[in-house]
Amino acid sequence: MPVRGERGATLRRGRTLVRSERRQDPEPMIKKEKRKLTPWVIYSRIISFWAPGILLTKLGKMPEPGMQQAWREKVALVSLIMLVCAIVVYITIFLATTFCPQSVAKTQYDVFKYDDPNSGPGIIGILGGAFSTENATWTTKLDFTPKAGQDLTSYFEVPIPELCLSSNLNGLRAVTQNVCESNNGNGGCPLGDKDDAIKNNNLVNMDERPVGYDWDQVQSGYFVLNGYVLNMSPYLLTVNNKQKSNDILDEAIFKAANDGLVDATLLFQRTSQMKTAAQCLIARYAAGVLAKDTPGCFAVNLFNYVALAVIGGIVLTRFFMAVIFQYVLSWQLVRRPPRNKVRPLSYNAAAPWNGKKPQTGGATANLGKGEEDELFTIMLVTCYSEGDESIRGTCDSLCQTNFSDSRKLLFIVADGVIKGSGNDRTTPDICIDLIEQEEAFTDPQPCSYLAVAAGSKQHNMAKVYCGYYRVGERRTPAMVVVKCGTPDEQEAPKPGNRGKRDSQMILMNFFSRVLFNDRMVPLDYDLFRKLHHLMGVTPDLFEIVLMVDADTKVHDESLRLLVNCMNNDQLIMGLCGETKIANKRDSWVTAIQVFEYYISHHLSKAFESVFGGVTCLPGCFCMYRLKARKGDDWVPVLTKPEICQEYSQNVVETLHEKNLLLLGEDRFLTTLMLRNFPSRKMMFMPQAVCKTLVPDEFKVLLSQRRRWINSTVHNLMELVLVRNLCGTFCLSMQFSIFLDLVGTVALPVAIVLTYILIVRACMTNYNSVSAFLPLAMLILVLFLPGILILITTRKWVYVLWMFVYLLALPIWNFVLPVYAYWHFDDFSWGETRKVHGETKDAGHGDSGGTFDASTVPLKRWEDYERKRLRSIRRKERKDDDSSSYQMPIVDDSANAGLLKNSVEESAYYESHPGYSFMADTSAGGSSGTLGNMHPPQQFELQSYPSMGGDSVYAAEGDPYGAGHGYPTQQQQYGAYDDYSQQQGAYGYEGHEQQQPSRQRPGGPRDYQ
Repeated sequence: MPVRGERGATLRRGRTLVRSERRQDPEPMIKKEKRKLTPWVIYSRIISFWAPGILLTKLGKMPEPGMQQAWREKVALVSLIMLVCAIVVYITIFLATTFCPQSVAKTQYDVFKYDDPNSGPGIIGILGGAFSTENATWTTKLDFTPKAGQDLTSYFEVPIPELCLSSNLNGLRAVTQNVCESNNGNGGCPLGDKDDAIKNNNLVNMDERPVGYDWDQVQSGYFVLNGYVLNMSPYLLTVNNKQKSNDILDEAIFKAANDGLVDATLLFQRTSQMKTAAQCLIARYAAGVLAKDTPGCFAVNLFNYVALAVIGGIVLTRFFMAVIFQYVLSWQLVRRPPRNKVRPLSYNAAAPWNGKKPQTGGATANLGKGEEDELFTIMLVTCYSEGDESIRGTCDSLCQTNFSDSRKLLFIVADGVIKGSGNDRTTPDICIDLIEQEEAFTDPQPCSYLAVAAGSKQHNMAKVYCGYYRVGERRTPAMVVVKCGTPDEQEAPKPGNRGKRDSQMILMNFFSRVLFNDRMVPLDYDLFRKLHHLMGVTPDLFEIVLMVDADTKVHDESLRLLVNCMNNDQLIMGLCGETKIANKRDSWVTAIQVFEYYISHHLSKAFESVFGGVTCLPGCFCMYRLKARKGDDWVPVLTKPEICQEYSQNVVETLHEKNLLLLGEDRFLTTLMLRNFPSRKMMFMPQAVCKTLVPDEFKVLLSQRRRWINSTVHNLMELVLVRNLCGTFCLSMQFSIFLDLVGTVALPVAIVLTYILIVRACMTNYNSVSAFLPLAMLILVLFLPGILILITTRKWVYVLWMFVYLLALPIWNFVLPVYAYWHFDDFSWGETRKVHGETKDAGHGDSGGTFDASTVPLKRWEDYERKRLRSIRRKERKDDDSSSYQMPIVDDSANAGLLKNSVEESAYYESHPGYSFMADTSAGGSSGTLGNMHPPQQFELQSYPSMGGDSVYAAEGDPYGAGHGYPTQQQQYGAYDDYSQQQGAYGYEGHEQQQPSRQRPGGPRDYQ
């Protein structure tokens, strides 16, 4: 008997995978290892075979292979867009004509029913057509009263049609048989010649409308042929119901008329002679048409009704869910959070700067104390070529928000030494003049960092100015980062310029390295030191970043409302408010954008917010979590290394990657967040409002929308592949994203079809309920937003803006998309941001030279701090000439560099203003470069003192009671293995009681 516990002793069922193991992380959108020959590349070369490389080089002025491949991929994308547009056109217009031709479709809805009193008084049928006898003056009285729609063709002398005179029909009796003989059942043809009788008896043709028969009305002597009902009774009577031998036509007629074969269409499809004979019989013996739907018409009608139900359902669902979100859900999120939802501040207790008695230092005493529900927030303002008025207006609005100055930091990034068109100073000079600089940091030295660029541009340098921004009685801590460039590029047109994405990554990389105590570049340490000096707290206490463009003004309550949402729902990782237009009446170009901005927020984003999946947080006004609370721990969100790594991708080669990274950074960041955190929420809050300036010239609008449309298409192509978003089937974010993608690429044909539908609506004869459906759908799509305006804003002026927008629909749905699609390979910003003396912007994706990794040192915070203290010591030795000099006690142990030494720092800066140690950070010390990792160290878990003060909650005493303080030394955190920057991988251990060697401050085993 096998021993229990011995391997192989028993059969064991395999372990069931838990949910976190079943879930697979999404593949990176930007892959480092790229295959040169993919199916997409092959297709692009096949579709553009007619344009060889030499032709593109000589005539297209595209000498580089990369430019030629981008052009070929553009042609391939345009071909797919044309295919989608062709499918939409076919389904909309030609599907019905294919399966339900007009001759057949007309009979379904425009007929006089046989034996139906509702068809009208005195309706008879002649050769299938309806004639009215209401005002008839019969020259020959009929001895009976005909039924409605009764066939009276046999009462008239009808000449043989030309279709029956074909030589191919010789020998077929039914083709030429005289049916006016006395034995035809009517005593001959008493009314005489058909045309003369119609005229003499005053019979009125009913607009060539046919007589319609139902299946059960096809009696003996009648049968159906190609949708027509034939009355063969006069012919059968004149031939005495005797079939002619060796006559294939007679054989088919007698079989169909006498054997009960109602639909004889297949009998006449055997030979070409029978097909010709079928046309002859229809022309000579037609009594009407089949009024029942054919299978093709039935399928078309079914498809139309299903499509109408789906489209109408989606439109109405979007509308009602947007209204529900506006009136119910959003107000629950923006209200002040209750006490049980206000959590203590989270921080990296294992970091070396969080000692047992951390020194707050800095200027906290001058800022006052914040409310306990106010999260530490960075207000990021990215600047490029804006003027003093725009930047100052943005900073004024941010600093005047109803949020404590001790809990917010104004963080301005000037993207290069650039002089905007029409400005008298460079953008960095404008930004620096806005703040009152701290005396200790008036002359900062440039610090190196890793920029988002290729080649030698990957090395960039920036200066950090710190101080306070004053507006009225408010005094807000502020930092200005000026990307000044390396010494080698000072003669370049735009030294230091690396793009908006690089400006965002300065902040994201800084907080990511702080939260994980990862190796820092010199710029990171400079930011750390000056942020701590200004705020009196270490950067790991910051949880929120508000991103604002330099031409945007934020309303006073907006910041607090957005932070309230973050407090009320811990699953929210990103937010945006409503962006209104500040210059709406400047020109016709701004006027046509007013309603477009409104509807994109209150309808599209409000609907997406119900699912928690807003697909684009506009970069002019949005908020992200740097980290999120989960239980007693926290997890990185915006600072997640995988997001930072992919968002900072500097090598972009394919057309898809360039459209993602170079044109629409804001939408790409949103896409990254949704892919990495599909169970978290991206929301829109209509109560938080900002105003921004929009393009007032058409060429600027054309350039802006080219970037936005192309970025939208490529990002939706990525999002539609994310399977675990909220919802299911038609009521899912994935299905909604798919419809948005199809709707975006089909915009040019959609506007054409809209005008075709309007013309058809004006020409349609509305004689049935189904005829009103297209008109109802058109009115629903065009004017339902007007109802939304009245419900949400109650401002009639927006109805006028809606009509202005409708007049400009050809521009929005045809001109702008067509221009954008044909410029898929244009990665520049064009006319959007003009710089003084600049001819054409080549984009930030251009590379040149080789990057030397040794130029940007990577060291841990404690290494920088230890080196700074040693620099102070050397400086004091050099400056002190007295023999009685006593060296200050400087801790050179393994714990050197903790913030307890900030006392010596403050004292030294008071006696040595302007000194900076950053000039020699790249030499000496235990530093590392890109390829060298620092060994792990041990740090203590510490608790941080409460930052709350005289708040609305604190006034009530101790509202939270015992157990609601900040993390204590007894709290345990999950272990954190060494982090590999190249692979972005983590290893986690269980919650152990012993102190881990390198602490990951809390967080579960996944990032959900």
